[in-house]
Amino acid sequence: MNAIGLADLSAVKFRQAADGWHAVLRIHGIEHRLWLREPLVAGLPYAAELPLDRDLDIRVHAAGRLWRALNNRPAGPQFPDLSPQQRQRLTLALRALDARIEGNSYRTIAEGLFGAKSITERAWKTHDLRSRTIRLVQDGVALMRGGYLNLLRRGRKRE
Repeated sequence: MNAIGLADLSAVKFRQAADGWHAVLRIHGIEHRLWLREPLVAGLPYAAELPLDRDLDIRVHAAGRLWRALNNRPAGPQFPDLSPQQRQRLTLALRALDARIEGNSYRTIAEGLFGAKSITERAWKTHDLRSRTIRLVQDGVALMRGGYLNLLRRGRKRE
């Protein structure tokens, strides 16, 4: 394995946390995030430790991209990006969650997300935007409670 030179270390951003050191390496325009038990030292060889858990394929993919970058090879394919529709839904879910945490009613949240003119007074209880708003809040709560990790697992079969 190639050692990381001191010149490369100057471009690394380090942060110490209770669980170890977090580093962000930018190599050939690609950002790689690392967790280390001890601070990174130039010239020492390093090994990747990958837990044999349900996210092994994601970790192997990321480790392979890092290895290729360190060895001046093309990084290879990245994980698929979110579609515009998925991004829009995530944005709406997080906005709905913020509004609900602030104590707003579903109706107020719907008016903020979709416009007050979209909702007629008489039909609110059966309006499709009411159901959609409730689902968006529920999705936001799920993301807040750890569901955001599923964003890494998108495109994979549920286990």
